[in-house]
Amino acid sequence: MQGEVDPADPHDALIQDLWLAPRDAHGRVAYDADIDILVPADPAHANRLLLVEVPNRGNKLAPGFFNLGVPPGAAARNALADPGDGYLYREGYTLAWVGWEQDLTPGDGRLRMRPVVAHAPDGGPITGLVRATLTTSAPADDLPLTATAGATPPVPYAAADTDNRRPDAQGFVPTLTVRMNEQAPRVPIPADQWHFGACAAGGAAAGAAPVDATRVCLAGAFQPGRLYELIYRARDPLVQGLGFAVLRDVGAFLRDAHADDAGTPNPVYAQDQRAIIEGSSQSGRFIRSFLALGFNEREGGGRVYDGAFVHIAGGFLPLNVRFGQPFRNGGDQTDRDYPGYAFPFSYLRQTDPLTGATAGVLDRCEATATCPRIFHVATALEFWELRQSLGLTDPLGRADLPNLPDVRTYVLASTQHIPAALPLAPSAHCRYTPNPNPQNYTLRALLLGFARWVRDGIAPPPSVVPRIADGTLVPVDQVRFPTIPATDYDGIARPAVPPVLHDPTPLHVLFYGPRYNQTLVSGEIAIEPPSPLPGGYTVLVPQVDADGNDAGGIRSVFQQVPIGTYTGWNLDRDGWFPGGLCHLQGSFIPFARTRAERLATGDPRLSIEERYPTRPAYVLAMRRAVSTLNTYQFLLPEDAAALVEQAERDGVRSGP
Repeated sequence: MQGEVDPADPHDALIQDLWLAPRDAHGRVAYDADIDILVPADPAHANRLLLVEVPNRGNKLAPGFFNLGVPPGAAARNALADPGDGYLYREGYTLAWVGWEQDLTPGDGRLRMRPVVAHAPDGGPITGLVRATLTTSAPADDLPLTATAGATPPVPYAAADTDNRRPDAQGFVPTLTVRMNEQAPRVPIPADQWHFGACAAGGAAAGAAPVDATRVCLAGAFQPGRLYELIYRARDPLVQGLGFAVLRDVGAFLRDAHADDAGTPNPVYAQDQRAIIEGSSQSGRFIRSFLALGFNEREGGGRVYDGAFVHIAGGFLPLNVRFGQPFRNGGDQTDRDYPGYAFPFSYLRQTDPLTGATAGVLDRCEATATCPRIFHVATALEFWELRQSLGLTDPLGRADLPNLPDVRTYVLASTQHIPAALPLAPSAHCRYTPNPNPQNYTLRALLLGFARWVRDGIAPPPSVVPRIADGTLVPVDQVRFPTIPATDYDGIARPAVPPVLHDPTPLHVLFYGPRYNQTLVSGEIAIEPPSPLPGGYTVLVPQVDADGNDAGGIRSVFQQVPIGTYTGWNLDRDGWFPGGLCHLQGSFIPFARTRAERLATGDPRLSIEERYPTRPAYVLAMRRAVSTLNTYQFLLPEDAAALVEQAERDGVRSGP
């Protein structure tokens, strides 16, 4: 798919470095992006809703979140190889995915956007500071400048100068540091122990290797469980903010146009069609930034997307930044101080007591009457690692925020960022087994309610979130977590839960330089690492019940009829960022199977035997839970029936 934007158009004036991008004979900036479209085989079955998913690192996630039974694996998901139970397709959605990220490596069917590089007005290269946090799952002599443990690294920004010892014209010398965790001081690594490029065979000590401006070699090798931080001067920034314009223009075309400028028919045009933009995690933060920057207004005026479904995304995406790194995702350890988590936190306009700024996520679309209806769906983990509470309270955590009429927020209690797959196994990095409490069932019901709201004007259920007013949203030192001893239930050894829970990831105002706009997450970064300013925001977390399960939010059937404790936090194992929260992972700590087993370990939580003494007792508990969720429109009738049938057939489940 090809398109272009006009740098002179006021709608695109905020795109960082757009004026410095190559232009065609008409003075416009061209782009080339992948697009996939899936339409109902029978047009009569279409539900008049166009759902445009913002790919996450180029990947399609929506089919796996809303369809049951989709197997894991990015390549198969991106190819739509297995529809699972096909819920999205049975409902008649027209689906589209549009590539927007320019730094992705090809592979696994990822949807990408071809790079658009900015140049100085004289045609020369643009340079600027880049901070690269490097981690690895296994010892490595050299790493790409975007190395992240366990993930496919994006294409790095190349170093402007590969000499790591000579000051450049501005007197800057690149630095490499190491530390045990985010809280520890940075320890400089001498310049003679590392260099830009791959290591020669046998490691750094074996001699020189070809220079590579996108890799770094370290004597003695990079070690797992350490934070390495390289600050270097890079060249050739990408005009990544174009991604916002692409999702705007594609959405506007698919929603309303009969044909493109060349006369090619719109393959999904339908009269009176509504459009929803949807995204999870990185892609959800894309949507929040998309709205904050005013991109839901089409170039000719008017709204693009009628609805925005934002999933597991509490911050913004640092896309519209010179040398931006949109693959960074925040958290307690690896990416904590990257741009994207800053005021304004809420859709509601309010004043920041630390900076004096007054703003809300929807300021720009409210000024042009182009705001969509919004579902914001979060898990418990976002409170612990991604500061989600700041979207529900004032910045100092003193009072709940009122609801906006066209925004609903739903918190999926006792869930982690993405549910763990079964069967559970010990984690390589986390202290406890991860949390398998599923989201699919609730997400399906929420999407149905959202679709009816956007298309038919039928109001959905009110927001369901933990709140300060009812004691379900509290400071971490007020969480009444049970004293759970070390156990080896189900054959997996788990250490005791510490008596004091880890503080949620803190947040301060960070200064990145005078040409960076915190409120819009846009501009140029000149200070790395950023300088913290005085004061901090107050991050709160969910309160728990006697089992350690969250008391506020939507409590799934698996939480209402539990077989263990499900948390939105996990701790790093010894030797892996000690003292930190295990990245994007919750915990599952099962109950004892019998009363005797519970008493032998000193576990205060009732055993499975004590909770569900007979199969009929368990089935009755399941019936009550699914009935309650179905009544409040948080569980589809077909899923309620299937869960009861499963309980009748199998008895007490072994997971989740």
